[in-house]
Amino acid sequence: MNLKSNALIPFYRYNVVAVIATAVDFLVLVVLTEFLGLWYFFSAIIGAITGGITSFLLERNWAFMKKNKKLSTQAMKYIVVWITSIILNTIGLYILVEYSDIQYIFAKIIVSILIGIGFNFFTHKYYIFN
Repeated sequence: MNLKSNALIPFYRYNVVAVIATAVDFLVLVVLTEFLGLWYFFSAIIGAITGGITSFLLERNWAFMKKNKKLSTQAMKYIVVWITSIILNTIGLYILVEYSDIQYIFAKIIVSILIGIGFNFFTHKYYIFN
């Protein structure tokens, strides 16, 4: 493998983790909304929390392989970024559902992709797990 392809490994691994964490997030969202009757907004917050925990653990131990760094420092940085991400995701979801008349699952997909690529990857790689 050359240096360029080695540099892409964390990006590819991050995306695998993102898919797994997003699947957890979506599963919780749908189960809580469709089967337990919670308002989609509350379900989205709970889904984001479960997806976030999944993401942190997999990123630290596999995607960025930074388990030799201090856990408490990484966790504190992650919480700050994670809360910002949850706020961005839930505001985006609310705006798309309430003002664009997009069904909540499709709105969640759109917002998740935009925030995941445009905000999460860079803050996770260069701020939390650097």
